[in-house]
Amino acid sequence: MIKNYLEQLRIQRWDDHRYYHHSRINQSLHFVSALSFLFAYVWLFVDPMISALVGWLVSMTSRQAGHFFFEPHDYDHINQATHEYKEDIKVGYNLQRKVVLMAIWALSPLVLVVDPTLFGLFTPWASATDFMRQVAKIWLVIGGGGLLFRTVHLFFIRDVETGLVWMTKILTDPFHDLMLYRSAPLALMRGELMDPGLHLNPEHTLGLISEPTLEEQHA
Repeated sequence: MIKNYLEQLRIQRWDDHRYYHHSRINQSLHFVSALSFLFAYVWLFVDPMISALVGWLVSMTSRQAGHFFFEPHDYDHINQATHEYKEDIKVGYNLQRKVVLMAIWALSPLVLVVDPTLFGLFTPWASATDFMRQVAKIWLVIGGGGLLFRTVHLFFIRDVETGLVWMTKILTDPFHDLMLYRSAPLALMRGELMDPGLHLNPEHTLGLISEPTLEEQHA
């Protein structure tokens, strides 16, 4: 069971890389995101509010900006798949789901403007610092809730293993991305806008074994 679990984790990571990380700008932003997420992980044990602010304002914004603004959304000739097809079979949050999640995150501070007590849960904020720390608490809940919601959702639309594997992938992505995209900023500075190695088999890039493509799995 452990071997199969790790194998499914490798497959999800490889599919995520080859389908959604063509752009060297996107990869470089993921490198920045990974560094800041690791800082946020450590700071959870020091000051969770600072961790939430860094996680959302730096880690998530840089990460999602790479996907929304720099990743190609046209036909994927390398994987022979349309953008719509990739969005349809995406295990985690596709771009449409990310729009919803990021909108909830961006609009959530307005709740404290309308009701500073958040339905009696908070003491009304009296300064900008109080306001930001209360916003950070909300963002912590949104982050954890978004992770748990999609995990449980996958339990029903796929299976329990797929959901748990995806959750493991998300939580360990900063470590994996740091290693995978550490050379992307240098490649970008050399003028390389797209990753030329995406046509390679997984074992040549991530140390993975060959697996059926998602097109083959869903044929």
